Parts: sequence; C-alpha cells; structure tokens
Amino acid sequence: MRGDKRERILRVLLNSKDPLSKNEISKRAECTRQWVIIFLKELQKKKFIKNTAITNRKKLFEYWISISKKPRKFRCYMVKEPLQFLKKSKLDYALTTYQAENIIQHYLFPSRIDIYIKKADLDSWHKLITKNGLYGKGNFRIIITDEHVMYGKRKINGLSIVSMPQLIVDLNKEGGPCQEAADMLMKRL
Repeated sequence: MRGDKRERILRVLLNSKDPLSKNEISKRAECTRQWVIIFLKELQKKKFIKNTAITNRKKLFEYWISISKKPRKFRCYMVKEPLQFLKKSKLDYALTTYQAENIIQHYLFPSRIDIYIKKADLDSWHKLITKNGLYGKGNFRIIITDEHVMYGKRKINGLSIVSMPQLIVDLNKEGGPCQEAADMLMKRL
C-alpha cells in the first residue's frame, strides 16, 4: 500500500474526535473505500483500532511516525519578517515544525519557517518569495508534498497551521529537541 494513502487515512482517523464510517474516511482521505478497508484491517490486527474507533492513540502515532518519510522536495529562501509575509500572502499554505510548535506551545526556538504548499502553487510562491526575499539556504522552507497534509489545518493569529496530529509527526521527523516538543504535544491530546 502506498505511503500517501496510509498517511491520509491515519491523518483522518487522528483528526477525528468520534469514529467515522468507512465511507466518510474514504471521502475525507480522498482514497477508495477499498484502500480504507484494507488498511483498517491492518490497523485492527495491530490493535490500534477497533472497527474505526482508535483504541491506542499513542501506538497509532508511533506507527504513523515509523512509516512517514522526511520530505524530499523543498526549496529554501531567505525572507525578511516571514510571519508578516505569510499573513499578507493570499496563497494556500500550512505552517509546520518549529514556528507552528512555537505558536501553539512556545517550547522551540523558531529557527526556520517550514510551510507546506500545493504543488500547483510552486511557481506562484517562488515568484512571490523572490520578489520579497532571496532564493537559497535561509530561514524559510517551502515543502512540496501530498497536499492532504493540509487536512485539518486551522488559523491561529492570522497564520494557517497544520493539524495537531500532523505537527506531532512532523516534529518527530525533525528529531532532537523537536521530538521532546512532540512528546509534550502528545500529552496535551
């Protein structure tokens, strides 16, 4: 089973407060009902869920982290006042890692801004950022991946932030102090 589909299903399960029907999971995860049924059976065998209800949230997170890969497609920039830049932007994005964690629980120093964008918006983002900043290693990273990572995003202080489950997974992928921050967020759930 492809990683993106599994991650989509996990994202939907962990963002939902109540158990969902297989059809609803399929609709929200944007994958076929067949994929949902096959993957839910796998999760049920591992005793992470029963039917579609989560029975072991921590183990389900650990499983998601184990199958999730660090993003390979990204571009780096140097942007002056990146948060103000994002607040003014009309393009779709979702903040993650350091800055998103700092907004939510103020534990990590926001040394870099990481945002997810839609692949279709890459040229628009590049033009916008290079108009206001510089291309190359810097304080601002755009990550191009499955746009479903934006599922469950929310606005806080005028900034779009990934869902809490997505942030926990992203922080774990970063490693080091980010894993500590992810553990702290897990305790809040």
